[in-house]
Amino acid sequence: MQLIDGKATSQAIKLEIAQEVKAMLASGMKKPHLAAVLVGNDGGSETYVAAKIKACEEVGFNSSLVRFGSDVSEAELLACVKKLNEDVDIDGYIVQLPLPKHISEERVTEAIDPRKDVDGFHPQNLGRMITGAPAFVSATPQGIMELIKRYNIETKGKHVVVIGRSNIVGRPMSILLSLKGTPGDATVTVCHSRTSNLKELCLQADIIVAALGIPEFLKTDMVKEGAAVIDVGTTRVTAPETKNGWRLKGDVDFVNVAPKCSYITPVPGGVGPMTIVSLLLNTLKSAKKEVYS
Repeated sequence: MQLIDGKATSQAIKLEIAQEVKAMLASGMKKPHLAAVLVGNDGGSETYVAAKIKACEEVGFNSSLVRFGSDVSEAELLACVKKLNEDVDIDGYIVQLPLPKHISEERVTEAIDPRKDVDGFHPQNLGRMITGAPAFVSATPQGIMELIKRYNIETKGKHVVVIGRSNIVGRPMSILLSLKGTPGDATVTVCHSRTSNLKELCLQADIIVAALGIPEFLKTDMVKEGAAVIDVGTTRVTAPETKNGWRLKGDVDFVNVAPKCSYITPVPGGVGPMTIVSLLLNTLKSAKKEVYS
């Protein structure tokens, strides 16, 4: 069993990005600029945005943060999006989700300029991804693809089972792994809460991507010997013995499943660190006009 180390991989990619930024500056190009819009004071969102800002500093990007209270109107937020679309210095930006219930996430997402949509949520980027055209791919799926690529996990002709059908992880993963290329060329089955023979399908899988948000859902009797397992789950569970009173649990029963696997991602330290570095990669692509020339 080989542990897929997302932390070490993300650090290696940050070093690569930092070198590219130095080369860009030496050739007279400007620093890439990533902006974030944060609404309200959700603890998870605060932590995530702070990590993005820190990552920007590490690789030599400029970063900005626009804050709004949870009572901001949809019109005010859309005006901010318009301003960011028009700011020529900003290469990419994200509007941190979730948003308050009185604001339509769909309207806000569709208002973002696809050329600056480094979260990869705009329908235009999703459409380009489906056809295999250059696109900004959402951060978590892109991070997983990068791990698969860097660990040389064979996908061609393999059977992949994706558990979860969200637009953020499950669906994009199923598309990316079935596209022509490396990694890719896989036969993909998408499973969800209504799948009646889930265990049977998982036991056929060469690769399992668990992205449903239920701690330790994937048990050892659902995984065949030698399978590769990608755990996308990050659920906080109560843990009185820890300093902060909680710990992160993945969707995989790691202790029991790991011995059967050829490769497996831990939680934390697997897919999570790759999400932020994927945003940096998308911002770099935007700054270099590699997706929309």
